[in-house]
Amino acid sequence: MRSNAPGAGSRGPGVWRGFRLSAVLALLACCASAEIIDRIAVSVGNSVITTSDVDREIRVTAFQSGAQPDLSPANRRSTAQRMVEQKLIRREMEQSHYPLPASTEADFLIEQLRMSRYSTDAEYQQALAKYSITEQDVRDELLWQLTLLRFIEVRFRPGVRVSDQEIQDYFDKQVKPAASAAHPNQPVSLDDYRNQIENRLAEQQTDKEVDTWLQDAHKRTEIVFHDEAFQ
Repeated sequence: MRSNAPGAGSRGPGVWRGFRLSAVLALLACCASAEIIDRIAVSVGNSVITTSDVDREIRVTAFQSGAQPDLSPANRRSTAQRMVEQKLIRREMEQSHYPLPASTEADFLIEQLRMSRYSTDAEYQQALAKYSITEQDVRDELLWQLTLLRFIEVRFRPGVRVSDQEIQDYFDKQVKPAASAAHPNQPVSLDDYRNQIENRLAEQQTDKEVDTWLQDAHKRTEIVFHDEAFQ
């Protein structure tokens, strides 16, 4: 005979409601915990940079250079400031409909990195695990670096002009003294260094153009650093 009385083998309405309440509370607890662990580090207009974004950037950068990840508050804030600039540039790319490189272009860069440092794929995978990152994290970073270089060349470099006088001044003040000291009694000709000097000066001017643009972009964007995320 089936009993209608709630017991060890059955769930009454009160037990079921209690079970659902416990599940909801557990879910809320998980969400609250996640919010504390991965909180907003910087608000950049309508987008955000989270603490996990900052930490991942530090780990990937350290992996690329073969250094130990510096997760100190000072470096995390410095990294976040650099990521703000990346956000501003990404927004400019989106607004200008700048064509992004294909994701497959990162394959060659990944392979170069792996072959230059690791004798086997197992060593490479162990290194990724040591830095607590994935190959996709590295791939995304390499693709972004490639995208940024190309964007700067297209967006800022065409407006840069280097005059003959600037080239001559740089040669007289920087190149000629160093070359003469390195190779005494040998003639030093401007023509031998003209292309190198022009490229160097163009790069410097391009960097200034980018810095000026970033300063203006900062002024046009509401940027809020949440100090508690860097403690």
